[in-house]
Amino acid sequence: MSFAVCSRSVVAPAQANCPPPRPRVAAVKKAVPSLSYLTIMRPMQNLTKLRRCPRAVAEPAPTYSDRKMFQEDASLAEIDPEVAEIIANEKHRQIHELELIASENFTSTAVMTCVGSCMTNKYSEGLPNARYYGGNKFIDQAELLCQKRALETYGLDPEGWGVNVQPLSGSPANMAVYTALLNPHDRIMGLDLPHGGHLTHGFQTPKKRVSATSVYFESMPYRLDESTGIIDYDALEKSAALFRPRLIIAGASAYPRDIDYARMRSIADSVGAYLMADMAHISGLVAARIGTNPFEYADVVTTTTHKSLRGPRGGMIFAKKELIDRINQAVFPALQGGPHNHTITGLAVALKAAQAPEFVDYQKQIVKNAHALAARLMEHGYTLVSGGTDNHLMLVDLKPNGIDGSRVQTILDLVSITLNKNSVPGDKSAMNPGGIRIGTPALTTRGFLEDDFRRVGDLIHRGICIAKECKAATPAPGKLADFRAYMASEGESRSDIRALREEVEAFAGSFPMPGL
Repeated sequence: MSFAVCSRSVVAPAQANCPPPRPRVAAVKKAVPSLSYLTIMRPMQNLTKLRRCPRAVAEPAPTYSDRKMFQEDASLAEIDPEVAEIIANEKHRQIHELELIASENFTSTAVMTCVGSCMTNKYSEGLPNARYYGGNKFIDQAELLCQKRALETYGLDPEGWGVNVQPLSGSPANMAVYTALLNPHDRIMGLDLPHGGHLTHGFQTPKKRVSATSVYFESMPYRLDESTGIIDYDALEKSAALFRPRLIIAGASAYPRDIDYARMRSIADSVGAYLMADMAHISGLVAARIGTNPFEYADVVTTTTHKSLRGPRGGMIFAKKELIDRINQAVFPALQGGPHNHTITGLAVALKAAQAPEFVDYQKQIVKNAHALAARLMEHGYTLVSGGTDNHLMLVDLKPNGIDGSRVQTILDLVSITLNKNSVPGDKSAMNPGGIRIGTPALTTRGFLEDDFRRVGDLIHRGICIAKECKAATPAPGKLADFRAYMASEGESRSDIRALREEVEAFAGSFPMPGL
């Protein structure tokens, strides 16, 4: 009888694919009683010298560091050509179309560098110097710097104000404020959506609570004076006295005039309510000290960071010092987990840029361009809600022109002019509204000046005229679905659409594009 020796630990031969391990002498003696001790040991000693397990002498397995990382050096086009093509097409669209959506802008190369950096790899639940994970030394530095710059940008004393820069965007920021300051079913008043408000300000219909704000809290809207297009502060005051809200929201997503924060503060005080300002659209203007300043009157101020501020897509909440701890607890752990550190780092860069003198000139140009575009559209016979604009946007009421926002947006998309349909006072449907919203920040970022925006106004007018002709040519002109079906089949065959698109794309493509 002979036995093999394996240098590995005892493993079943079938598993290890090598000879069985050396048995104990006692076990062999028991199995074959006639064998002497020397008879058993001598062949085993010889085998130990002669043979080892083949696996024991094989080349060592490569270590992890010897292996090439998963597609580490490959480009996006090599790894995923489908996604690379989508991005390339979107880049071409942004360069060659006229971007007039009031909530959009083009951020800088420096900000995009941060957003695509290694800062995206780190988890950091909690606040600086109070994290739930280790390894956050430099993440803390970035967030503290962002907080410091945020307060500086808006001229706030850190002894009186705090800021949370972790909200993922504007809607989560607003919900965090409600969570911090209110109990479920407390009462909120915000500007009605068809009158320029935002979904998160409590929008609901007679049949449905549309926004989560209206689901978890009781909301009552205030509205514009439809004869002027200005917020009806007198009606708001009367409604607040009856409704007794716990929170009043001063802010909008489609309101072209300055808000009277002093009057809003007075109304809030009269009913013992908090005053929250949502400056998402105008945060760049406020940073440049253009228009009224919500910080002089509000208890809490929320904002997005990617609109007129030109930062990455994120949010901020500013709060009086006595409220900031409640805000922080609402952001984390109540509503969010780990913050997006790459976004916070990019925001720090954008806030530094917002403190430069050139940023003030840029914001002033945004307003000048809005005035020029508004004036040109009125020259073409269009009605603007409130008769003009004080900020970066305008609302065009198309109902007097026999057309609606949905049809105009459809045609302007075909001719490479990007804006959005929008409710205007008197509308009954947010899905088929009577107006369009137009903003100037994105094209101002590309270097457009007043004369350029006058030409933009002319191009929009030509697109609206085509929309009216196409509506008349639709077999069932009253039905939006039929209009869209008609344009899907006939739109590209119209020479006026092709000619206008070529002119628009040549015009837009002649301007520089930052960040791309």
